[in-house]
Amino acid sequence: MENFGEILNWVDDQQERMVETVKAWSRINSGSHNLEGLAKMGEVVTEAFLSLGAELEVREARRGEKINDRGELEKVIFGPVYHFKKRPSANRKVLLTGHLDTVFPKDHPFQKPVNLDGNTLNGPGVADMKGGILVMLVALEALERSGMAGSLGYEILLNSDEEVGSTGSAAILTECAKACDFGMTFEPAWADGTLAGERKGSGNFSVIMRGRGAHAGREFEKGVNAIAALAELVTELQALNGTEQGLTINPGLITGGTATNVVPDLAICKFNVRVKTTAQQAWFEREFKKILDKYNARQGLKAESHGHFTRVPKILTGANKKLFEVLKDLGKEIGIEVAWAPTGGCCDGNNLAAAGLPNIDTLGVRGGKIHTDEEFALLDSFTERAKLSTLLLLNYAAGNFRL
Repeated sequence: MENFGEILNWVDDQQERMVETVKAWSRINSGSHNLEGLAKMGEVVTEAFLSLGAELEVREARRGEKINDRGELEKVIFGPVYHFKKRPSANRKVLLTGHLDTVFPKDHPFQKPVNLDGNTLNGPGVADMKGGILVMLVALEALERSGMAGSLGYEILLNSDEEVGSTGSAAILTECAKACDFGMTFEPAWADGTLAGERKGSGNFSVIMRGRGAHAGREFEKGVNAIAALAELVTELQALNGTEQGLTINPGLITGGTATNVVPDLAICKFNVRVKTTAQQAWFEREFKKILDKYNARQGLKAESHGHFTRVPKILTGANKKLFEVLKDLGKEIGIEVAWAPTGGCCDGNNLAAAGLPNIDTLGVRGGKIHTDEEFALLDSFTERAKLSTLLLLNYAAGNFRL
């Protein structure tokens, strides 16, 4: 390893600053649909990342769609994508991605960080991924302080809709992926430091079941109960779990009906599907269509679907495996064991891989219990992970590895 000791020592000195900053950022509610909170987060990260001397373009995300409780299609507005560029004409270029949004809406009770002990911080986004964004920032600051900075260009994408599938920012992720050599995404690692390797693909779907309303007492026989029909359909979906190894279907939300004395004419189920392969994705789509066709053949019922797969499975290519091996070797030089394992979770690493960009997508802090009010980050991992990313950037800038 070249003598990067002085730069790594500087990273170590950022520990207190990183911890205090993540606490401040955690107090800003930036749930995926809290546009005001996302704008505030956008302001603070803009101030932080412009200190790198990068150029910024704030890009509008494409609007999404959702089914409301009346079974109608509505447009959804997402927060913007903050796109920074530094040395875009460099021969070597890296794409770094992160997200500003959390899963906790504005009215969620989980709003403030709390120290659970001397090394564990509980708070919204401390791991997923405001802590990760800080790891990215400090690693880039370290690069800029080094003599290697002029050899490496980079682009940074901080989107506002990752937790809801990145449907608004997907095209921008793909565009930037095609202009860079490899990707670094700062989702949290597991608490023991394990990184995510292969990832499942994911899709979000809605079934809108329409029946025929009637008075539950006077004219019960004239009604066609949409809730009862939907319950049958959901049972059939649930039964598909386990028929293909690794495929999971999770009915997550059901709405419908108006009163107990009314035969309901509308019921809606929203569900998530995870697949290990694109072949599984095609299999599910065929089976789902068969189920819908069966209910549409019943008199008085109409079953509609909305949604699609938004992320294809992330398979580790040869270049991606080599990138992991490079990181593993660099980790040894500073006493960090680097290992990776497959996961059912999805992130923007799926999008980058689908665009052909090898990437490591869990370079953020070590933590756990994400997407719950017990989310935590381990404080000793802030500078630890920043040093790991710093080494990856410096060694690529120095030409010490190629993919």
